[in-house]
Amino acid sequence: MSDNTITVRFFARLREDLKTDQLAIDARPGLTAGDVLAELASQGGPWDQLQGDQPVMIAINQAMAKPGSEVKAGDELAFFPPVTGG
Repeated sequence: MSDNTITVRFFARLREDLKTDQLAIDARPGLTAGDVLAELASQGGPWDQLQGDQPVMIAINQAMAKPGSEVKAGDELAFFPPVTGG
């Protein structure tokens, strides 16, 4: 991966449904985690679930984040379903 990329990782059900565990996207100024979610969801099919009824948890560099959190070159952006259980 080049120095101008963000690594996007998927975990649990997302990894299974999307049939990939990671991909790289080009970084650009002002890009947020929510922007990445929207761009990926626009591919349709199983990618729709990234903005569906069930929330997706976000982490940037292994720290919990919000959709408005900015991502930059070299960051690792992770998406995973919320943990449930009792």
